[in-house]
Amino acid sequence: MSSAAQLLHLHFQTFIDDHEQWKTLIADDLLWELPYAPGLGHPERLNGRNEVLDHVGWFVGAVENFRFHDLKIHAFADPGMAVAEVKAEGLIKPTGRIYRQDYVLFCRVENGKIAFLREYFDPIRAAHALDAPISAAQQ
Repeated sequence: MSSAAQLLHLHFQTFIDDHEQWKTLIADDLLWELPYAPGLGHPERLNGRNEVLDHVGWFVGAVENFRFHDLKIHAFADPGMAVAEVKAEGLIKPTGRIYRQDYVLFCRVENGKIAFLREYFDPIRAAHALDAPISAAQQ
C-alpha cells in the first residue's frame, strides 16, 4: 500500500505531466476542499471523481508550462496522512498572465488512493492571474 507521502509526491509529479496517470491516484469518492476558492467564484469543495475531474480539467486546460517546484512533503506518524508545501508557476492562457502560487495540501489516503485533499493557496494571486474579481464571499 502506498503511503500518503508517496502518493502526494506522485500527485505533483503527474498532475500536469501525466494527467492520465494522475487520475489513477484518486479515489472515486475523493473529497477535495478548497477553502479559499469561493473568493474566485469557484467551488469550496469537490465531491467525487466527476466534480474533481471537471474542475481539474478546466485548470489543466487554462494553464501552459505549469510547473511545481520546491516541493516539501511532511509525513505524519499515521502513514495514511501527509502534508505538502509546494510552489508553482505557469501561464494562464486566457489572460496571458504569469501565475505564481504557494500551496499547502493536506492529504489522506484510503485503500491505496487519495481520498481527501485540503488545498490552501493565495486567492489574490489567483485572481490577478485569472483577471477575476474577488467575491464578497471572502470579505
